[in-house]
Amino acid sequence: MPARPDRRYPRSGGVEYVGGTVFSFDPGVDRSDSALEEFLVSVLDSGAYRYGDWFDLPMPLYLVHDDSTHDTFRVAVRDGHVEVHVLPGTGSDGVRALHDRLVEAGEDGFEWSVERRIEEP
Repeated sequence: MPARPDRRYPRSGGVEYVGGTVFSFDPGVDRSDSALEEFLVSVLDSGAYRYGDWFDLPMPLYLVHDDSTHDTFRVAVRDGHVEVHVLPGTGSDGVRALHDRLVEAGEDGFEWSVERRIEEP
């Protein structure tokens, strides 16, 4: 991974991640965020994943663990894209496996492309 986030623990409690790498998977077709979330959840349900959405946010944000690669990362659906937010221990195998599973499960017309964004702390 080109950049990993720094984990910070504010005095008010919780944990924050500052900086890091985000992979944005674009299906290449217009889909509503809710339809893309349904698709993502179907992939998570059929794969080697444990996941949950414990956050009270206006968008879907999942904490995902891949049992086959032993990687953990956050996955969001935003603006028609699936975003994978790398955590400090996330390896490239886990990100690649999610991408491959999305491609494999993709509907006709899906032409997945990937963009990488590095966020500075």
